[in-house]
Amino acid sequence: MSSLSWLCGCVLLIVAGCGSRKETIKPTVGSITESVYASGIVKSRSQYQAYATVTGIVEHVAVRDGDLVKRGQPILRLRNIAAKLTADNARLSAEYAELKRNLDKLNEARLGRDFARSKLINDSLLMERQRNLINQNVGSRVEWEQRQLAYQNSRTAYESAEIRYRELSRQLDLTARQAKVNFEISEQQAQDFTITSKVDGRVYAILREVGELVTPQTPVAVIGEADHFLLELQIDETDIVRIKPGQRTVVTLSSYPERVWEALVTHVNPIMNERSKLFTVEAEWVEPPPSLYPNLTVEANIVIAIRENVMTLPRSFLESDSTVRLDNNELRKVKVGLRDYQRVEILGGLAAEDVVVRPGS
Repeated sequence: MSSLSWLCGCVLLIVAGCGSRKETIKPTVGSITESVYASGIVKSRSQYQAYATVTGIVEHVAVRDGDLVKRGQPILRLRNIAAKLTADNARLSAEYAELKRNLDKLNEARLGRDFARSKLINDSLLMERQRNLINQNVGSRVEWEQRQLAYQNSRTAYESAEIRYRELSRQLDLTARQAKVNFEISEQQAQDFTITSKVDGRVYAILREVGELVTPQTPVAVIGEADHFLLELQIDETDIVRIKPGQRTVVTLSSYPERVWEALVTHVNPIMNERSKLFTVEAEWVEPPPSLYPNLTVEANIVIAIRENVMTLPRSFLESDSTVRLDNNELRKVKVGLRDYQRVEILGGLAAEDVVVRPGS
């Protein structure tokens, strides 16, 4: 036999030997944990982006990144000359329309009314006196008619004066109140140019600088609580029905690669993001890491169920979701239970002594 033929024969034997090897395994008894994978970020509790409600130029930034702030504390101020002039004009109008500044007009109307009342009383007395004279056949009918006419004119004048006084009083009061309301509206609009914090916490980012244009669609700062952080996790729509508040969550962070942390699901957002097809779930730390910052990335596994002392098999040994191949080449249907990323629970169809072959080996 030539050396070439001998070498080819050896190669064929080796290949045939390798091809005849099968990777096998027997079911094992142990624990299995089923969980749902989620990725997400760290967020400060009450974290939000601050927006202006008006358009303007940044005139002053009152804080820096990392500063602690109180609720209502100014963050930055916008400049708008037209709004300032409007507020000043409303203030002047309110001052001019203030009721006590128009007491002279009201006093003048009251004096006119009082004078008309006095004249009405006097003409009434004169008319009554003339009536008595007429009854005593003293005096002329003409004088009586003149006294009646004077009384009627005085009564009309008094009623007109009373109406003018009441109308002026009502008008001045209405004008004063309208001017006050307009001034309060303009003051409120002026306050809109100062953006304040909604929470006691920390300024994590100032997003605009002095001189930049800000619109109601422009975020100007990121603010949140200083010492309380939570997890915001993204869950696939295929898994969301299995997620409930109170479930234990195992968390890993790139910032702390040497340790696994625990959290508990606290809230499941009931609406899906139409673009990403993901649901948002919030979780609270059981024991938070010593230092946390917003937007740190995390990976988490939300524990759905744990079972102890059950028969398991590596998932890679399943021919399909519910079929395995035994070492005698028999395909057998099995009943499966919990699954994790590596193993699957076998509820029935296999015995502890059965030998299972890895597909493709």
